[in-house]
This record gives sequence, C-alpha cells and structure tokens, in this order.
Amino acid sequence: MSSSDKANEEQKFEVRKLEISDKGKGFMELLKHLTSCDPVSDKEFEERVQQINAYGDDHIVCVIEDDRSGKIIATGSVFLEKKFIRNCGKVGHIEDVVVDPSARGKQLGKKIVDFLTEHARSKGCYKVILDCSVDNKSFYEKCGYKHKDIQMSKYFV
Repeated sequence: MSSSDKANEEQKFEVRKLEISDKGKGFMELLKHLTSCDPVSDKEFEERVQQINAYGDDHIVCVIEDDRSGKIIATGSVFLEKKFIRNCGKVGHIEDVVVDPSARGKQLGKKIVDFLTEHARSKGCYKVILDCSVDNKSFYEKCGYKHKDIQMSKYFV
C-alpha cells in the first residue's frame, strides 16, 4: 500500500451538524453544485442557522468537513413533518444532498444520506422520502431508496 493510499485510508470524514462558522468554510459555494444559489450575508446565514437550530431535531442540516483543507465537502438536510395519518406519525424529508465534485467517489453522499435517514428513523418517522433527478436515481437506490410515484412542483420564483 502506498503512503498516499494509507493517508486516504486514515482520513476520517465525520458527519456533523452545520455550524455558523461553516459559511467561511465554503458551505454556500458547495450548494452552488446543487442549484442556483444567491449570495447570503454573514448576518443572514447566522440568522438562518439559528432558525433551523430552533426546530431542534425536527430540522437538521449536516455537513462533512475535509479535515485537511478545512472546507465543507458534503451536506444534506432532513426535516420531520408531523402528520395526522399513521397514528399522528412523522415523515422525514431529505433535501439538498450534495458532494463537492473533487470529493466524489469517497462514499460521502451515502454517508450523508445514511446519517439523515438514521436521524429520521431514530425520531420515530414511519418513512423517509426525497426527490431526485433521473441522473441520481441509481445513487439513491444504492442507499436503499425505491422509486415511488411522481414528484410534482410549482415554482413561484
């Protein structure tokens, strides 16, 4: 095994909750790999993180930080919807999963999805759902998700 292989093997990619300091670690730039992302001021970012944190376990954004570069290289979120059906059950909704192109192929996306899925399960959700592009369907199938029904959307902006 070469020294670079050993170094990659030793590097641990831990999933953790989003922190206010992550804006300076490229969090917003990472989201640009997912969709259009307008600039957000430091104040707006801090306020949004605080709003999300106020929901406690009902809405979390998680990240993986590259411990070598200090950059955020993967993220995703889950929010828990409280229902009347299924005995006042809960459904987890996974959103905004993205891995920096330079870090793909390291199973980081799967690590994020598994973390979010387990969070929803541990909080009593009877299912977890997500929307994805046709291009990403096989990735989510590898994470244990199955194609079901159709997604519909109506954009206001």
